[in-house]
Amino acid sequence: MAEALITLVERRHPKSVDEYDRALREVVQEFMLLGLWRAKFFEKAAFYGDTALRILYGLDRFSEDLDFSLLKPDVDFRFDAYFEAIRRELGALGLEVELERRDKDTGIESAFAKLNTRRTLVTVGLPERLAASIPSNRLVKIKFEAVIDPPGGFCTETRLALEPAPFGIVAYKDASLFAGTYHALLARAWQNRVKGRDWFDLVFFVRRDIPVDLAYLRSRLSATGRPGAESLGAEEARTLLLDRIETLDIEAASADVRSFLADPASIEIWSGDFFRSVAERVRFA
Repeated sequence: MAEALITLVERRHPKSVDEYDRALREVVQEFMLLGLWRAKFFEKAAFYGDTALRILYGLDRFSEDLDFSLLKPDVDFRFDAYFEAIRRELGALGLEVELERRDKDTGIESAFAKLNTRRTLVTVGLPERLAASIPSNRLVKIKFEAVIDPPGGFCTETRLALEPAPFGIVAYKDASLFAGTYHALLARAWQNRVKGRDWFDLVFFVRRDIPVDLAYLRSRLSATGRPGAESLGAEEARTLLLDRIETLDIEAASADVRSFLADPASIEIWSGDFFRSVAERVRFA
């Protein structure tokens, strides 16, 4: 099994420590999903968010976390029941993982998988001369979260994942995923940090002519208290996005997403006019 891990990391052609680290995280995410599938997790939950978009729909940027939504509200849901399945999957690869649940009084069930960075990267083939530069206490941390009382209205489907072995993942359909991103663009509090990843994902959806699930967008906005969300129309939703663009700090958005891209030059075109043009091409369903 360790050979499968090495092969999947090498397939990403890492050269530097950072590239090995990123490749490792992506592969560990895939094995965690496989372990969750074996434990029948996807009978209770659906995969969504930017990592779902990358793994299942081909988003061309790195993503850090695994995000899930329960199919039905269950305020007593805990990840602990699935820790052994994840531990078993990664242990078969020769990886030592620590799993820790975060007890937070929110509607999100949160946990972390932690692996020693140096030891794990050596396992997947990082040359010793590069491994020596990594602090011995540095950790690979992968957060995984589940919304335990989700807003209704999302649509799901079972998508086939081929790596590290063929298995089926219940996930949000692409239009529901876009509605989630659109909601984040409208509702996320920027403060001092604009999340440029949301804006990158907006372009991804529009390039592929994926529509926004308007009913689910209404549900998400209503759940976060936006007045009039229940009757929101397509053009009003577009106007809200255009208004948001007027206050967007393009430089800050670019800085946020740049380290997640294999080709940072792909966002050099970003400007207010660019995003206004993208917004006009959004379709609603």
